[in-house]
Amino acid sequence: MNKAVWAALIGIVAFTGAVRADDYPSHPITIIVPFAAGGPSDAMARVLAERMRTSLGQPLVIENVTGAGGSIGVGRAVHSPPDGYTISFGHLGTHVANGAVYKLNYDLVSDLEPVVLLPSNPMIVVSKNAVPATSLKELLAWLKSRPSPPTAGTAGAGSGSHIAGVYFESISGIKLQYVPYRGTAPALNDLIAGQIDVIVDQTSNSINQVRAGTIRAYAITDDKRLASAPDIPTADEAGLKGFNMTLWSGLWVPKGTPKEIVTKLNAAAVEALNDPAVKKQLEGQGLEMTPQDQLTPEALGARQKAEIAKWWPIIKAANITVD
Repeated sequence: MNKAVWAALIGIVAFTGAVRADDYPSHPITIIVPFAAGGPSDAMARVLAERMRTSLGQPLVIENVTGAGGSIGVGRAVHSPPDGYTISFGHLGTHVANGAVYKLNYDLVSDLEPVVLLPSNPMIVVSKNAVPATSLKELLAWLKSRPSPPTAGTAGAGSGSHIAGVYFESISGIKLQYVPYRGTAPALNDLIAGQIDVIVDQTSNSINQVRAGTIRAYAITDDKRLASAPDIPTADEAGLKGFNMTLWSGLWVPKGTPKEIVTKLNAAAVEALNDPAVKKQLEGQGLEMTPQDQLTPEALGARQKAEIAKWWPIIKAANITVD
């Protein structure tokens, strides 16, 4: 093939790509949420999807793909065509921790393009109501007094709730027996039913049940109290110094997605996050909104890499691995 023909073919491909980007989106977009419906990730994704359709002019359909701490759902997105019609929703667990826990057939950084950094979710220490403790110090004493390790629900190995539990163990010196679920929503159901003892859960997942009195809250893993739950102390205030962790979330697309499409998706997400109605919904779930200067693909990419550098050594030291 001579150079002229080769150049013409490259030009056609480039032109076709530009047309696709200009026309994007022309049909519904799928957001893959790697956890069960009804959980905190699912709830956030649905709020954003409903508002983003206004900007993009097409429905955003949530697909819940569960299993292996969210790594199956992320893999589904990674291996989808890089055309902007498949978005990966995830967080610290799925897009950071899983790389140190599972033998993935993809790379969390090089095989994905960051779109936007979403609101963060401090963790909250909660227990079943049958636990007699009414403060974090009393809970720690109760947990230590158990003849066998108390049970702690997680969304699977390497999930945010699992990593938070490991972090809790390292700071408190208490050994937990983990009970994995396909998401924190079913784990919370078992906590309410008294089938497990505790969860170090996402605040947005547990806060409504705390308010309803079906479970008991002890501390928030943030450096300040939440405006939506000012009566719950921070872990530092409650006596567990240094137990600070925030579960941030984000949107990614497969590597190779045209930059123009990433820009359109970012703009739609930013517009949604700045909508007063959306902000009210998310803040009501206990979420902390992302600062305006961090609502860029670059900010998400930087956060992901920094968190990999922070958490992978902690996870590997705890020997959390799944084949």
